[in-house]
This record gives sequence, structure tokens and C-alpha cells, in this order.
Amino acid sequence: MAISAAQVKELREKTGAGMMDCKKVLQEADGDMDKAVELLREKGMAKAEKKSDRIAAEGLVDSYIHAGGRIGVLVEVNCETDFVAKTDDFKSFVRDIAMQIAAMNPQYVRREDVPEEEVEKEREVLRTQALQEGKPEHIVDKMVEGRLGKYFEKIVLMEQPYIKDGDLTIEKLVKEKIAKIGENISIRRFVRYELGEGLEKREDDFASEVMSQVKQ
Repeated sequence: MAISAAQVKELREKTGAGMMDCKKVLQEADGDMDKAVELLREKGMAKAEKKSDRIAAEGLVDSYIHAGGRIGVLVEVNCETDFVAKTDDFKSFVRDIAMQIAAMNPQYVRREDVPEEEVEKEREVLRTQALQEGKPEHIVDKMVEGRLGKYFEKIVLMEQPYIKDGDLTIEKLVKEKIAKIGENISIRRFVRYELGEGLEKREDDFASEVMSQVKQ
């Protein structure tokens, strides 16, 4: 079917993809905008996988301080060139990652960063819980592995749902950004401080506060 310039422009504004790529996927999707967006994402993921092994030694260290100074985050995100590191798009991305960390309080960047002894301890707790629930022995191990996935989703940054779009994990968000800018991107490390952490204090829902600011 014929694709109009307005359709190409709309898809480009939504995704940041090149004009020819937008036109091509719109033709593949018979003009269906949602399907075209999904096709771009799939193609972008494939390109991102090819770039993920390239060295990323440039980048940016950024900070985010939650209103009132109650939560502070420092995060290092790497890319391949200083040129990309200085772009507004990359800076905005790093800031979004810092806000994600402030809101969702991950403990590690990637699953492989979690100490094995910590994983085994959690696995044993989950196994004991499943047995106490009266679950049959032969399905307990499968249940435990499934629940471990939820555990990693909570403590591992790359596996958390993105606070601005729950349909994306941070890992998928990074891959989309790699596909868009054409360079490898790596979240290297972060540190998060919470006022009074470790001290006896009233409970505040800081995640809700941060996310309310994101939506403003």
C-alpha cells in the first residue's frame, strides 16, 4: 500500500528511526502504526546485539537528587565516543537511569553481579516456602526458579520494568537506545544513598514520590 509522508513523519517522531527505515517498516506493516513500531523495535534489538560486544569506554557520570535531598544517586553509563556522550539524547537517557535507580532501589546492575551465595540462600528460602505451602516435591524446583525470576526483577537493574514504560525492561530500553544511536551502551555501576538508611525512621514510599515527579 502507498505510505504517506505524514505517516513516515509520525513514526519517525515516535521512534527516532531514520526516514527510510520508517517507510520500509510501514510498508511491511501495511500502514499499521503500532505494528510498525514493534517491527522497528525488533530490528533495533537485532542491531543492538551485534554492537553489544564493542568497547564502550566513554560516557557520563551523572547524579540525581530527589526533591528535598532524601535520595541521591550517582551512575556511570558508558558509550563508545565522546561525541555521543555529549548529546542531549544520551544525557537524558543517563538521567532516566539515575531516576530509575532512585525509584526502584536495585542492588546490582546485572544478574551475574549477584553473589552466588546470595542466590543460593534465596533459593533455599523459596524452596522451604513452597514445601510449607504443600506443593508437590516434583514441581517445587520449577516453582522456585520461577519465583527467583521475580526476585531478580526486584534487585537487578537490567531486569526491572522501566518506570516510564512498564512494557520495557531496562535491558530492552538500553538495546533500543543502542539501536537508535548506533553505538554500544553499558550501564557500568551506580551507588544510591537514602537519608537515614540503616537508622530507625518512619517509612516513606520514596518510589512513589520519584515516579510522581517523572509523570509531571
